[in-house]
Amino acid sequence: MAIGVFDSGVGGLTVHRELTRRFPDRDFVYLADQANAPYGGRGGEEIVELTRAGCERLFEAGANVIVLACNTASAIALRRLQQTWVPGARARHGRPINVLGIIVPTIEAATGLPWTFEAERRGEKIEAIDITGVFCTAATAMSRVYEIEIDKRREDLAVFSEPCPGLAGLIELGAPAEELKVVVEDHVDSLRRRIGRHPDQAILGCTHYEIVADLFAAALPAGTPVIHQPTAVADALSRYFERHPEYDLGGSGRRDFLTSGKAGPQSDLVAQFWGAPLTFTPA
Repeated sequence: MAIGVFDSGVGGLTVHRELTRRFPDRDFVYLADQANAPYGGRGGEEIVELTRAGCERLFEAGANVIVLACNTASAIALRRLQQTWVPGARARHGRPINVLGIIVPTIEAATGLPWTFEAERRGEKIEAIDITGVFCTAATAMSRVYEIEIDKRREDLAVFSEPCPGLAGLIELGAPAEELKVVVEDHVDSLRRRIGRHPDQAILGCTHYEIVADLFAAALPAGTPVIHQPTAVADALSRYFERHPEYDLGGSGRRDFLTSGKAGPQSDLVAQFWGAPLTFTPA
């Protein structure tokens, strides 16, 4: 049995790496749907079906809890899968299983409040508003999940999402750092121009972007707080397992890496981020 981590490509490795640090003895199986990456420009129904198929493959590989290390899948597919598909999958596999996302932990980290908290609306004037900038895929931006969920909890936080079409694909292909630097700087400046100033904090709302987090940090004003999803997800998963001891997560430290795309070594960019060459096997 294992913890499953799913993404459309290699971006989810940023979450996977932090989870293996937090749970070094647990077994992990990672699945990258590289045959269909990136998800950001796809339609909602297609994203739901691709995510469902990826989760089923991970359950077949022995995962008991799957983390959708993909903002697009978490924003578009997660709730529907949890409500309409997971109960049947649990019965078919005959063991405790679940699918979790990464947006809830991110919003908790950005607001400093638990997911269950909802602000009381008193109609009072807000004296000071901080701005949170969310760099994300087009599909995540269109879902408005960050705007909606943060506003429920913090009236003093305004959210502006900056869709970055094509950036995840460039990272997936291992584009040169200089090319990525220009794209990141353009999006940071685009957000600045839209809101009239730089944000007070930023969310890297696509796990691919964590691979180039240093480029975002350099493009933003020095000292701008950045919400890092891998840390937020690992913190939330620790709390989840404390509440749910029924999951068998293995204890041999196994690490499997699967892909629906071309098996073999990943790009030099991924190897640099991971700290060593990384090879995927066929899913």
